[in-house]
Amino acid sequence: MLHPEDYLAGQVILVDKPLNWTSFNAVSKIKSLLRHRMGLKKIKVGHAGTLDPLASGLLIICTGKMTRSIEQFQALPKEYTGTFYIGATTPSSDLETTPGEHLPTDHINKNLVIKTAKTFVGTIQQVPPLFSAKKIEGKRAYDHARQGSTMELKPNEITIYDFQITRFELPEIDFLVRCSKGTYIRSLARDFGSTLKSGAYLKSLRRTKIGDFSVEQAQLPEKLEQMFVHDKKSE
Repeated sequence: MLHPEDYLAGQVILVDKPLNWTSFNAVSKIKSLLRHRMGLKKIKVGHAGTLDPLASGLLIICTGKMTRSIEQFQALPKEYTGTFYIGATTPSSDLETTPGEHLPTDHINKNLVIKTAKTFVGTIQQVPPLFSAKKIEGKRAYDHARQGSTMELKPNEITIYDFQITRFELPEIDFLVRCSKGTYIRSLARDFGSTLKSGAYLKSLRRTKIGDFSVEQAQLPEKLEQMFVHDKKSE
């Protein structure tokens, strides 16, 4: 069992982040457990890659000296599964905002969807969503967006390693995407709908892998709490 000094020396904790939690919520939970259950009043804790509140899944949290490796974990490729809603758009490209514009889907079939997915595989230019944490003129992009700004961010070069359609039941399609650091799945939904000559937004998202780390190895917050209690008793 792990002891307080192990967390100070540095540990990697894999969390299965619940829906509606922020990445900051998960870090705060771990920090609170370390302080109150393990007696560590001062310890560094950080996450290796934000996961939106409307997404669930794998979050890597580092403690102590392992926080020095956060950038290395952030650079690892990611895997996501989720659902696109076809035929409508939202300002945020997900369900943070309400679907507004509705577009035709009569011309869309499974073969077209699979063929379109293949066009995104490779190194491409992607414009991040305005509803994102990227900084513009010292402010987060989502702050500009919530104030009614319609500015567009500069494109980033990203790589889509794999893009599979795993369910086709219009107006929904399920997908699996393996991609590089810096990829926004909300932007992929937006661009996918546009390429279909329709529209799309991200209805649900789950991060399943970061490098060789899998969500199957991760713990839900309530399980982590039990683990820290057990560790404390083992001293």
